[in-house]
Amino acid sequence: MAEEHQARMQNVVEDMVQSLEREHIRKMQGRMFSCSAACCDRPSDSMSQVHQCIDRCHTPLAKAQGLVTSELEKFQDRLTRCTMHCNDKAKDLFDSGAKEPAVRSLMERCVGSCVDDHVNLIPSMTRRIKDNLDSIEQ
Repeated sequence: MAEEHQARMQNVVEDMVQSLEREHIRKMQGRMFSCSAACCDRPSDSMSQVHQCIDRCHTPLAKAQGLVTSELEKFQDRLTRCTMHCNDKAKDLFDSGAKEPAVRSLMERCVGSCVDDHVNLIPSMTRRIKDNLDSIEQ
C-alpha cells in the first residue's frame, strides 16, 4: 500500500481505537481495579477465594479487549484481501504488456479505492464494537 494511503488508514483506525479506549475501555479498567481492590479488602476470604474474585473482576475487560482485537483483525484481513486483489490486477496488466507507469497508476487508484472503501466502514464497525462493549456484563 502506498505510504500516504497507509498513513491515512492508520490515523483513522488509531482515532477509532483511542475513542473506544477513552469512552469504554478506561471505564471498564476503573471498575476492574475497584472490584479487584474490594476483593483484597475481604480478610475472611482464603487466598484462593481472593484470586477467584480478582479473576471475575478481570473477565469483562478481557472480553472487551478480545472483542476489539477480533474486530480489528477482521478489518485488517478485509483490507489485505482488497490490496491483494489490486496486486493481482497490476500483475495481470503488467503480464499483458503494459508499461510500468500504467501499472503503477492502476495500483495507486486501486489501493486508494480500497482505503476509501475501508475508511467508510469505520463508523459502522465502531458502532458495532460500542454496542458489543455495552452488552458485556460488568
